[in-house]
Amino acid sequence: MIKFLFSIFLWPIWFVYTFIALITIFIMIMIIPHKKIYVFLRPICWFWCFFGGQILKRDSNLPLKINQPYIYMFNHASMFDQFMIGAYINHYLTAVAAIEIFKYPLWGQVLNKYGIIPIYRKKIKKALTSLSEAEKRILSGASILIAPEGTRTTDGKLGDFKKGPFHLAKNSGATIIPIGLIGAFEAKKKTDWRIKPGQLIVKFGDPITRIEYSKMSIAELRDLVRDRINKLIY
Repeated sequence: MIKFLFSIFLWPIWFVYTFIALITIFIMIMIIPHKKIYVFLRPICWFWCFFGGQILKRDSNLPLKINQPYIYMFNHASMFDQFMIGAYINHYLTAVAAIEIFKYPLWGQVLNKYGIIPIYRKKIKKALTSLSEAEKRILSGASILIAPEGTRTTDGKLGDFKKGPFHLAKNSGATIIPIGLIGAFEAKKKTDWRIKPGQLIVKFGDPITRIEYSKMSIAELRDLVRDRINKLIY
C-alpha cells in the first residue's frame, strides 16, 4: 500500500518534470554546441532521479576524459539507468537506444535532435547499420553508451549479452568502461508500474583497453565485460 501511495504521488511530479526537462534540452540543443551540453545534462539527469523518489550516489572514480573515446556498458535494470549514468559523465556522450523509445511524443524528437542512434533489435540488418553508425561516431572521437543485454531485466539478474557491442569495440578499438547500476531494479521494475523510493548507486569499473582485449575473441571479450559488471553489482 505504501509503495502504491508513493507511486500515485511521484508519477505526476515525474511526468511534469520530464516535460519541462525535454523542452529545456530541445532548446539547449539548438543553441549550445553538442559537446558542451553535458554540463547542463548532468544536473537535469540528477533531478530526473530525484523527482522519481531516488537519491543518487557514485561509488567509484570517473574515467579520465583524456583517454576517450569510451564505450560505456551497463546492466540494464530500469527506466532510471540512463539518468543515473548521465548525471556523472563529464564529457560529450551519445548512445545506442531501442527504436521503440523514439516513438514516444517529444522524447523521440529530443533523442533524434541530440543524435542518439536508434537500433532495431529484432532486425539484424538494420541493427548492423546502427552499429556501423556507432562505429563512425567512435572513430570521430565520440564516446558511446550501450546496454549489452539489449533490454531491461525482468528478474533483477544480469541477462545474456549480445555480441554486437563487442564487435563495435573490436572494430573501433575504443576503451570499454563497465558500469554497475545498483538499486535501479528495485526502484522501478519493468513489470511493475509502481516506483519504490530509495537510493541509486553508480559504480564505474576499471577501463578495459584495446591492448587488453585485442587478442580476445568476441565471446571472450563479452564474457570478460559481463563478469566485470556482475562483480560491480553484487
